[in-house]
Amino acid sequence: MKTYIALFRGINVGGNNILPMKALVSILENLGFNNVKTYIQSGNVVFQSKAENTSRLSSKIGAEIKESHGFEPKVLLLQLPEMEQALNSNPFPDAESEPNTLHVNFLLSVPANPDLKTLESIRKENERFNLKGKIFYLHAPEGIGRSKLAANAERLLGVAMTGRNWRTACKIVAMAKA
Repeated sequence: MKTYIALFRGINVGGNNILPMKALVSILENLGFNNVKTYIQSGNVVFQSKAENTSRLSSKIGAEIKESHGFEPKVLLLQLPEMEQALNSNPFPDAESEPNTLHVNFLLSVPANPDLKTLESIRKENERFNLKGKIFYLHAPEGIGRSKLAANAERLLGVAMTGRNWRTACKIVAMAKA
């Protein structure tokens, strides 16, 4: 069995797309997944499955949620080694001491024409970013709430993404290893 990490985009945020974690666990167990565990309410799940095709698994999960809850979230599936590699490749290790300011964004695909020049022009002086394949790292010492860089990254990269702060990403990996 493989260990998968499911990162759900846009559930339980701002009172929209409400999906209690108990219901999510039940959905995934009904799909035949094993050892389903969630971390916080924003859609972080670890589970095990014999299935190999992550794209098919992701679609299956989204369709099941649409059937049961009326909306279909984007579900990004990673295998544990992929998530570990993303953490191990952090270009800003000095920012790990402030884990709420460091963000790892997982893109659905490698951007074909990312507008890095515009991203560079709108970043605050103390903000840093780095695009490595399907991972967009962002260090925003003042937080992402008022960051133009954070607000525009997805549009300027041209690819849908979902992000987690460093603390959350590390907790998910620890949970997956347990």
